[in-house]
Amino acid sequence: MKTQADIAAVARHRIAVDGDGVNTLVVFMTCPLRCKYCLNPQTLDAGLPHRTLTPDELYEETRKDELYFLATGGGVTFGGGEPLLRPDFIRAFRSLCGDEWKLNVETSLNVPEDNVRGLMPVIDYWFIDIKDMDPDIYRKYTGRDNGRVISNLRLLAKEGLCQRCTIRIPHIPGYNENADRDRSIKELEAMGFSDFDRFEYKTYIDGKRKRNMPDPQGDQKADSQGE
Repeated sequence: MKTQADIAAVARHRIAVDGDGVNTLVVFMTCPLRCKYCLNPQTLDAGLPHRTLTPDELYEETRKDELYFLATGGGVTFGGGEPLLRPDFIRAFRSLCGDEWKLNVETSLNVPEDNVRGLMPVIDYWFIDIKDMDPDIYRKYTGRDNGRVISNLRLLAKEGLCQRCTIRIPHIPGYNENADRDRSIKELEAMGFSDFDRFEYKTYIDGKRKRNMPDPQGDQKADSQGE
């Protein structure tokens, strides 16, 4: 059976938002987390419109921008959802595009360690949204444990990849404070990370608070896809 993945969107010509240069953002369906202020809730519902593509099909769609990638040092950024649930797909895509394109991931790192190990040789840059290092804050916000996140961060540090990572540390209204973010940064600095993106979650749209995401029965299924 061919490797394939459900993809919510393919967004071209993204500049300086998903890595250096011009990038195409590929948004995968499925995520192990259920964040209260989910930015891409459409990736959690398999009933919403999406496409099922093979690596070859995605390569044919993205290669039209190869000149931009090569001229600017850009490439393809895999987001979601959780792209690290699809390591076989991403490795197959790398074999098609070669080493000249930059491949980035936007990930929570809440995936099995083998998924991370399998992608370390093919990913150029990692954007990691840890939410918060405090396990209680993390669980309240995402509905999940952050043990895998911390373990995978230590793995990346052990393998000497800290300089190829940006750690995103949001202020999440109602869940953490600046002091919590400061503690998270100190813990991450002790691991060897140095590039941090502190930002504010926008939790209101048109004056109304974004709805909390439910804890659907699909959590275990999503997890097993990466095992």
